[in-house]
Amino acid sequence: MYHTITLKDFRPQLPRLINDVITKLYRYIVSKRGEPVAVLLSLEDYESMIETLNETGDREGLRRIKQGMAQAKKGQTVRWQDVKNKMGL
Repeated sequence: MYHTITLKDFRPQLPRLINDVITKLYRYIVSKRGEPVAVLLSLEDYESMIETLNETGDREGLRRIKQGMAQAKKGQTVRWQDVKNKMGL
């Protein structure tokens, strides 16, 4: 799940945000002047994305990941619990 936070709020809360990324699996989109400029995610998430890109080795895989990131930035997300329910987990 992505959460949006301003750069101004991000700086003083960084230790808590890192803890949320690690323990709650949160992902943060950092905005500056109303525009998304950075993402904070766990090392595990990052490595998984890189592994996916390496495995697919094609532009289509990269396009889909970029599309998903763009949707997340727009708030077009799905709650984790809804995903688990849909998959029967």
